[in-house]
Amino acid sequence: MPADGPLEVRVDSGRLERVSVTQVADGRRSAVPGAIGTDGLRWRPAEGTRLALAAKYSVDAVALDAHGRRSARHTTFTTVVPESRFIGYFTPENRSTVGAGMIVSFGFSRPVENRAEVERAIRVTADPPVEVSGHWFGKERLDFRPEAYWAPGTKVTVELGLRDVEGAPGVYGIQRKTVGFTVGRSQVSLVDAAAHTMEVRRDGRLLATLPITAGAPKTTTYNGRMVVTELYDVTRMNGATVGFGGEYDIKDVPHAMRLTESGTFIHGNYWADPATFGSANVSHGCVGLRDVKGGGADTPAGWFFDRSLIGDVVEVVNSQDRKVSPDNGLGGWNLDWKRWKEGSALD
Repeated sequence: MPADGPLEVRVDSGRLERVSVTQVADGRRSAVPGAIGTDGLRWRPAEGTRLALAAKYSVDAVALDAHGRRSARHTTFTTVVPESRFIGYFTPENRSTVGAGMIVSFGFSRPVENRAEVERAIRVTADPPVEVSGHWFGKERLDFRPEAYWAPGTKVTVELGLRDVEGAPGVYGIQRKTVGFTVGRSQVSLVDAAAHTMEVRRDGRLLATLPITAGAPKTTTYNGRMVVTELYDVTRMNGATVGFGGEYDIKDVPHAMRLTESGTFIHGNYWADPATFGSANVSHGCVGLRDVKGGGADTPAGWFFDRSLIGDVVEVVNSQDRKVSPDNGLGGWNLDWKRWKEGSALD
């Protein structure tokens, strides 16, 4: 949308309980000031607020219906980038602390034709030092990772030297900055879809074995290594957004952690029979942990959520499905090091 365009979050019925609009351009987050109107139907930015040019924004809203039931909605939008310029949107956030499986991912606002020039203009370094290589997924995404998971305590620096780099004929970069993040600890969880269990290991030590439910026979869960990219206390899950038609629309899914862009989550589940967990696979492809409506801190889902970071790894084995694609979320760990490096545009 245009940076000077009108911005409004509204509901047709019920009331907005809270709204958060946050700029997430270039790995930095800053809240957009605004308020919900007295009728509870609309949120608008504060008077005089102007959105930044070429920036990404996230919108999180929670509403109450006439019966006091909550529903949540999350979306993103991007303000316009001039046609002769391009920028790279960076994941993870600047100055964040992440899990050991974090992959540095750039999404570009314009298709990149001169991939080698753009890749050469981005440096990803680590302290302590480790080799880091880039891998292109098409013309608009470039990811970076080391051969193995980052060591706990590693400080990663990302230098963007894209200003005046010609990404495509007549299209030049506008960024020159340095950002970074810290690797907190290593948490790798192993989901065994056949055994209906998840082993949670922290720095190699087994913390817990939790009962789970995975994808049902006709809607199986992907195998392979996936990385947590988003964490939500509560979110809405609508089957229509991921190709399931009207099979489900749950407005208050608690303790939700995104694993793939196609819609795989590990999340709390309060609607299934508690006996399901550890004994049967009944989901539409997600990994479910026992929870209560509203989310409970002392449930398996609450316990796992409170101990999770963006960048943690969840690996699924023994599912009757294919391995997750390396470009579906941060799935690059499913490529061996040789194949990963072959995806670089540099010699």
